[in-house]
Amino acid sequence: MENEVQQNIARVNRRQLFGSTASGVGAAALASLLGNGNLQAAGGSGLQGLADLPHHLAKAKRVVLLWQGGGPSHIDLFDPKPVLREMEGKDIPDSVRGTTRLSTMSSGYGKWPCVPSIKPFQKYGNSGLELSSMLPKIGSVADEITLVRSMNTEAVNHAPGVTFFLTGSQVPGRPSLGSWLSYGLGSETDELPTFVVMTSSDKAKTCGQLFFDYYWGSGFLPSRFQGVRFRNTGDLVPYLANPNGMSREGRRALLDDIAAMNQQHLADYGDPEIDTRISQYEMAFRMQTSVPDLIDFSKESASTIERYGPDALAKGTFANNCLVARRLLERGVRFVQLMHAGWDQHGNLHTQLEQQCLDTDAPAAALVQDLKDRGMLEDTLVIWGAEFGRTPFGQGDPLKPTGRDHFGRAFSWWMAGGGVKKGAVHGSTDDYGWNITENPVHVHDMQATIMHLCGIDHTRLTYRFQGRQFRLTDVHGEVVQGILA
Repeated sequence: MENEVQQNIARVNRRQLFGSTASGVGAAALASLLGNGNLQAAGGSGLQGLADLPHHLAKAKRVVLLWQGGGPSHIDLFDPKPVLREMEGKDIPDSVRGTTRLSTMSSGYGKWPCVPSIKPFQKYGNSGLELSSMLPKIGSVADEITLVRSMNTEAVNHAPGVTFFLTGSQVPGRPSLGSWLSYGLGSETDELPTFVVMTSSDKAKTCGQLFFDYYWGSGFLPSRFQGVRFRNTGDLVPYLANPNGMSREGRRALLDDIAAMNQQHLADYGDPEIDTRISQYEMAFRMQTSVPDLIDFSKESASTIERYGPDALAKGTFANNCLVARRLLERGVRFVQLMHAGWDQHGNLHTQLEQQCLDTDAPAAALVQDLKDRGMLEDTLVIWGAEFGRTPFGQGDPLKPTGRDHFGRAFSWWMAGGGVKKGAVHGSTDDYGWNITENPVHVHDMQATIMHLCGIDHTRLTYRFQGRQFRLTDVHGEVVQGILA
């Protein structure tokens, strides 16, 4: 208690110092940022990490999250279950289902017909990893990945499920994973943001899930730690170009004048959002040159473009975003979050799932192989996952099911590079793909493991807000040692 009182006193004193002395620490710090008229960029080297981080040697210097929004079916893609074929059309036993929480779309069902995988599985690589035949390209990098077949979550609906993994809570308002990493570790580049987000969707727009800003928001952290979303139509980043008649030198002079005014406000009030505003202006100035270079693919080899698939140069596609992601990682961006919608097959499982695999299989595998070829995979963590999986029973007419519902009790993710095992499987489920039988991995466990690979003890990276210390994993989570190389 005495220690908390001392901390409160220290915070009040700092607030008084920042707010009442124009020549105090706030002004001095800003002056050092201003330098010769050039502010350090938000997300640039001016975004310093915490002094005591990393807590241990990091295996992953950078992370790319390939988020597959909607819930890919583990039964059809990652977790082969011959029993479902033998039991096709028959109900999953009550003893297997138990009291599992399901969405309102299927919780009142009276029939639970087994639906086997819509395409056969096959073994890939020297590891013999079993994956769907709809994922041949991911199969080609099977010896680089760890397949986690024992993910689980309490969420049964999309937005709470996505929010749960990305922020540690099913209720919006907390900082996202990328924001926590930016806050803790800082940046490795002056020219681009620390945390970049890109979105895409299946071509037919069959999945109606939205991507909310809080999926990459900074929550109660200062907003300079939030993700910067690159657009999938029009200019990648709006308003970077100078207005007609304004030279780059003129823009530089204007920013210096604005910075001087913001400097005074920061010295008067010590508001971290003023610091964010200053940094955003400067980052935009730097990105005037870094973004055109980022999307100049003229030096990419034809074989590289071909590897990412026919949509590699089509702006706004998952394939193009994967290619841009690799270029971002090369340039020092710490966390890249690609969010792709289209995996919500309630009534079109037998048609849309295969199309979704065609759109995403090659780009995801190409990113892994591309990073490996460039010597970056060993310290880049690639994560492929979603908010939950799909039910082993069919949705719709029990005599002829056409889809699968949401299912969080057991589902699959895969990871590559950045300190995880190669060609490995972690965890297992029962004959129906319903219950986890070995090595369960909860959402908070996965969060803790990702942070561990980045050199962070998830219990020690905290931020005080509303009278308590918050962390990404709340009060839960254990590092999954079985995933680590």
